[in-house]
Amino acid sequence: MSGANLNFFIVKQIPVLPPFVYVPALQKFILSRVLELTYTSWDLQPFAQDVGYRGNPFIWEEQRRLLMRCELDALYFHLYGLNREEANFILDPADLYGESFPGETFHVFKEKEIAKYGEYLTKRIILEMYDQMAALPTMHVPAPKDESVTYAVPDVSQWATWLNPPPADASMAHSARK
Repeated sequence: MSGANLNFFIVKQIPVLPPFVYVPALQKFILSRVLELTYTSWDLQPFAQDVGYRGNPFIWEEQRRLLMRCELDALYFHLYGLNREEANFILDPADLYGESFPGETFHVFKEKEIAKYGEYLTKRIILEMYDQMAALPTMHVPAPKDESVTYAVPDVSQWATWLNPPPADASMAHSARK
């Protein structure tokens, strides 16, 4: 099979934040949420241990998972430098341009949430969290395209999570394996 490679000049164009952007405060914020979202089975114990967690897998609790995903989405809108209107457009372009707008990013998901909750709950929560993060003090992280330049993002070490207990808390893990 010819042409089955990915040249570096293409990789540099992919909108993925490079590792150097992830300063310790971001790592801590992201890792605790990703850990609880992913480590829900003993099969993933090696992953959990690789990231320094020695406890049991986490219980799958829908409301907690929703809030953790929303916290991550709100943060990533900030990390990618998107303003609130741009975040709203990604979540629900019809909200800005009307129902006749030719494409919706999460149409089926939106319709399911409206049927279940009477509103597009995920969008509302993400935008509320986005606004709360925007009000936090900022910290400077290396810019994705040039490490010598920094840009301001919310200082998530100051974030008051909506979760109680906080993400990756051992009290949210399964009991010991039998």
